[in-house]
Amino acid sequence: MTAKQETLKNGQVKISVDVISIIASIAAAEIDGVNAAASGFVEGISSLFTKKNYTKGIKVEMKDNDASIDLSITVDYGYKIQDVATKVQQKVKTEVENMTGLNVTSVGVNVQNVVIPKEEAIIEPPVEVKEEKKTK
Repeated sequence: MTAKQETLKNGQVKISVDVISIIASIAAAEIDGVNAAASGFVEGISSLFTKKNYTKGIKVEMKDNDASIDLSITVDYGYKIQDVATKVQQKVKTEVENMTGLNVTSVGVNVQNVVIPKEEAIIEPPVEVKEEKKTK
């Protein structure tokens, strides 16, 4: 689906809804406190070459030159959820407008989960089991 179509001197430029989703995904992932992997934005190195993971959890609705964007994120434990969501809204709006020329009317953020980042996860050392020697 084409979100924006513009006729320029040398021909037409069409911007698809998937492109808007990808821009929103990358912008959201750049915010501290957004867990990009858990949000589905990046799932390993192979996902860097497919658009499927970048558009996961993102819905874009278009009307004329206006875009409404809804996205789901996962927040890292320890971050204030409202602050992270507000920063995501601002960043997504700014990046989509700057890159596409569209007017972003709203950015809805659905916080679907909170996770402890792997490097901060509490890992307990393995319990050492001692064997008793039997005597005859």
